[in-house]
Amino acid sequence: MAMTANTALVFFLLVAGASILSLPPPSLAVTSPYVRPKPRATLSLLKDDDDDGGRKPEQVHISAVGSDKMRVTWITGGDAPATVEYGTTSGQYPFSATGSTNTYSYVLYHSGNIHDVVIGPLQPNTTYFYRCSNDTSRELSFRTPPASLPFKFVVAGDLGQTGWTESTLRHIGGADYDMLLLPGDLSYADLYQPRWDTYGRLVEPLASARPWMVTQGNHEVEKIPLVEPHPFKAYNTRWRMPFDAGASPSGSNLYYSFDVAGGAVHVIMLGSYTDYAAGSAQHRWLRRDLAGVDRAKAAFVVALVHAPWYNSNEAHQGEGDDMRAAMEELLHGARVDAVFAGHVHAYERFARVYGGKEDPCGAVHVTIGDGGNREGLAEKYGDPQPAESAFREASFGHGRLEVVNATHALWTWHRNDDDEAVVADQTWITSLASNPACNK
Repeated sequence: MAMTANTALVFFLLVAGASILSLPPPSLAVTSPYVRPKPRATLSLLKDDDDDGGRKPEQVHISAVGSDKMRVTWITGGDAPATVEYGTTSGQYPFSATGSTNTYSYVLYHSGNIHDVVIGPLQPNTTYFYRCSNDTSRELSFRTPPASLPFKFVVAGDLGQTGWTESTLRHIGGADYDMLLLPGDLSYADLYQPRWDTYGRLVEPLASARPWMVTQGNHEVEKIPLVEPHPFKAYNTRWRMPFDAGASPSGSNLYYSFDVAGGAVHVIMLGSYTDYAAGSAQHRWLRRDLAGVDRAKAAFVVALVHAPWYNSNEAHQGEGDDMRAAMEELLHGARVDAVFAGHVHAYERFARVYGGKEDPCGAVHVTIGDGGNREGLAEKYGDPQPAESAFREASFGHGRLEVVNATHALWTWHRNDDDEAVVADQTWITSLASNPACNK
């Protein structure tokens, strides 16, 4: 497609502007001096030319749908069937499923064919081998989550695609976990759509092997007045989540919930960049969703947002306050155990809080927006450190939440060093459902 001079100028400006047990101690904090690393450049993951006409599957990622199904999403540059063949033995695919294919355009960019197939029913805690679009050149595999506790999450926000992202992903890949939760800011495409493709290639080794459950951040809001008026076009097309599945369908890909471990853990993915005020569709849905949670069965309830509701870092101060004012009472009334956020490019863990102060029946709030993005770390915290802020550090890293049983979950934050992920913060979280004082 030929560009006019005016069109080329607009495109240039857009691109230029984007760019139970024997429990360990209740908490662990590393106090030795730590020299923070320098930023790393954005990776170059542009696709090499090949001779297959773009039909080979790439950017494969999976997400859970209900208790026994998995959505497989991938992209081809040319015509290819939206078909997944799969089975429990390598090289043998007795099952197959067919789904849908979509595309989208954004200014001068045209996406490849984005295929979406739901497969199942699947057995829990089982490795499945699969291939996409009848591609005989490559076999992939994933492991389904367990049907009961213990259950292991990885939590990583604001990933981007820099050298530090690559290091974070390498550390995550060395862990034994069942599912990854991402509280927003995935690719940092920021209008430049090819960055969605390079991000998909970067995360594919992990995202094709374990379910990735994501919600949107501010960098997914790719809106250009008059030219591209609909935000989340790329995000919604590429990263479709199970908003229309389960007992509480939301009607929007921007917020949804799901259960894992046979309903022992209920996960709520909230949208910080769609309407959340009282009376809004999201607020009404959240009220219905929480009312349907049986805490006799759901030992733990956790929520994810993008902009943190509690934050002592100087970056993004107050940006989550309106959402907290609209929704915190609902979460507190349902005894939500923990809230994970991104947005601030640093790590911080709060004690149980509600209404701006410590509360033994409030949620533990954790900011985990330190995945490795290109904007760097948010190094400045307010002084003095608030009493309710238990641990804070401006370093890249990722978190792990292991729900061990119906009463205890172990949270650890792994600082991102070059060679290994160092456990720098650790604490046990006790289920509020098992606390009689919080259930009178």
